[in-house]
Amino acid sequence: MVSVETLMLRASTDSRWAYRRAVTVPGPGESPDEAARRVSGVTAGRSGIVVHSTSWRYLPEGEVVLTYAVCPDPAPWLPAVELPGLEIARGPAPASPTPERIEPAHVAAHAVRHLAYLVARDPVVREALVRHPELVAALAPAGEPAEAFLGELGTLDALDAPDARDPLDGLDGLGARDDRDALGGLGVRGGRRSAEVW
Repeated sequence: MVSVETLMLRASTDSRWAYRRAVTVPGPGESPDEAARRVSGVTAGRSGIVVHSTSWRYLPEGEVVLTYAVCPDPAPWLPAVELPGLEIARGPAPASPTPERIEPAHVAAHAVRHLAYLVARDPVVREALVRHPELVAALAPAGEPAEAFLGELGTLDALDAPDARDPLDGLDGLGARDDRDALGGLGVRGGRRSAEVW
């Protein structure tokens, strides 16, 4: 069985992340993308909101969960769960990637991290999220103003130049300059630790 987990993400003005979570099963003839839009109340043609698949996981009961991030939360007035930090969940060994424990907060942290990558690498996602200053500020490295972060990103074509500085270098933010993970320090503000779920 396949289920669709949708995380509606929001960032406060002080760069704290929160999420709402909904899980559904796609209806007959409904794609996972359509199911994620249905439960989040986002139409396919809506601009300014990103709906993006960020991860998947297998549950022991035989279920595959496809996770989608929806950002910004299309209903920010509804109650949400605050992420006190973006905790890393890792497998015990290089060839055993599944962590022993995966909580919704781990998955939400991974989704936030995924969005930080997409803002730098995907022009469609970047165009949608730059409309929301609080989101860009929360995705920027710690201590760097959102405007400087966006300026460093420049045009996405420039990222492919052989001598181009990768704008993701130094995104170890999250309030801890020395907390770099194996992915070279990709991180975002909003907590004490960077997040990689699997």
